[in-house]
Amino acid sequence: MEMRRAKRHAGSGEQKTADCATCGTTAADRQYHQTAERMTCEPCLLDSRKQLAGLVDTHPYEDFAESLAAALDLRERETGLHSKRVASHTLILARHYYADLATLREIYWGSLLHDIGKLGVPDAILLKPGPLTPQEWQIMQLHPAHGSSILEKLPFFSLAAQIVLCHEERFDGSGYPRALKGDAIPFPARLFAVIDTLDAMTFDRPYRKAMPFDVAKAEIARMAGSQFDPLAVEIFLHEEHLLREMTTLDYVEPGCCD
Repeated sequence: MEMRRAKRHAGSGEQKTADCATCGTTAADRQYHQTAERMTCEPCLLDSRKQLAGLVDTHPYEDFAESLAAALDLRERETGLHSKRVASHTLILARHYYADLATLREIYWGSLLHDIGKLGVPDAILLKPGPLTPQEWQIMQLHPAHGSSILEKLPFFSLAAQIVLCHEERFDGSGYPRALKGDAIPFPARLFAVIDTLDAMTFDRPYRKAMPFDVAKAEIARMAGSQFDPLAVEIFLHEEHLLREMTTLDYVEPGCCD
């Protein structure tokens, strides 16, 4: 049976629940991915991505990091499990170049907590629906450095702190906070930038509706060598099937499972 989709926003309580084939959970406020054979809730889909990268056992700090990321998403009114979604799919790219599980786990943590520095951004700026003023933009651009300063005090978050610091840098040097260029940007941050942009383009934002995957794919490919590392884009295109699945996540419309 084909599943009808709701708009990409949390429901009002009127949405019908659906059973996840993996965990059996029913939840009206969860997003789901459906194939012809099965329905999978977002948490289970993302856990399967972590397992593909070899992160099978839960680290003692992982639940805390994921809970903190969920709190950040709640404050910023993100769709579904945004931070865990981009972190899990950054791992899908990173596994092509990193085999050490400790390194992959730090890449996951850094991607998961990429916006932790936004704790220092006032709501009036962070949640502003329109364009930021130059002064507001200056404040917003401080969040990578603030986030890095939070994590760098913890020795087991050293790589994660670098990802947080550099996640807004661009391959051509036009990013912030340090206008780093090319290989000066840590490679995991270059991988994350592709996934974060895909997520931003394919899920609703206050200022724009979600784009189809193929539109986002073409735009990311177009920006290879400018905003994005061409190698990161190449890996993105190689993993198109799994990344396309990520963008199908959505809430279930009333009556879809009757």
